[in-house]
Amino acid sequence: MSAIRSSIRTGLLGRAFAVLGAANAVSAAVEAGRRPRARDLRELGIDPASFDQVSR
Repeated sequence: MSAIRSSIRTGLLGRAFAVLGAANAVSAAVEAGRRPRARDLRELGIDPASFDQVSR
C-alpha cells in the first residue's frame, strides 16, 4: 500500500508543483518584459517557437 501512496504523492504532487512553478516563472518573465524559458513553456503545454507570435 505504501508504494501506491508514494507513487500518487510523487506523481500527482510532483507534477502539480512543476506546473505551478512553471506558471510562476512564465508570468514573472512576461511581466518583466523577458522571454520565458522554453522548458517552462513546454511544461505548460505552450509551443516555445510560437510564443513570440502571441500579441500582448
